[in-house]
Amino acid sequence: MVPLRSSDMPQLSLHTPLGELTISEDGGAIVALDWGRGRDQYATPLLRRARDQLQDYFDGKRITFDLPLAPAGSDFQKRVWAALCAIPPGETRSYADIARTIGSAPRAVGRANGANPIPIFIPCHRVVAADGSLGGYSGGDGPATKRHLLDLESRALLLPLNT
Repeated sequence: MVPLRSSDMPQLSLHTPLGELTISEDGGAIVALDWGRGRDQYATPLLRRARDQLQDYFDGKRITFDLPLAPAGSDFQKRVWAALCAIPPGETRSYADIARTIGSAPRAVGRANGANPIPIFIPCHRVVAADGSLGGYSGGDGPATKRHLLDLESRALLLPLNT
């Protein structure tokens, strides 16, 4: 582990069925989840908790997260991301549904969805096209990753004691 410089943001990587993921923390909150392995690793208590919750999620033992999140974005993007967090695990909403909820246009919701800096924790994978097709996904292997996450949640809902 490399010593942390005051200008560095703590980050911790983990191996998942989707490949390496890196979680970043700033100011006591999760601020990013990126595909790939981060250069520097610094396991803060919050990052260890986030890693453990993600591992439980991928193992089908958890479908929700209990972490402080602080995504950087515009007020509009934050409204979209809050609406995404209200979608129950194992369910989907269309871009149009989210747009109606927050009083916006579906394309603007799609752009904000694609700019989500904390995927999975902010479940942008739960947003699909109006016709029910998957639509796009900017993380991992795109739509295949989105399908994997949706299937994972659907299976986990069938198991007892998931939180």
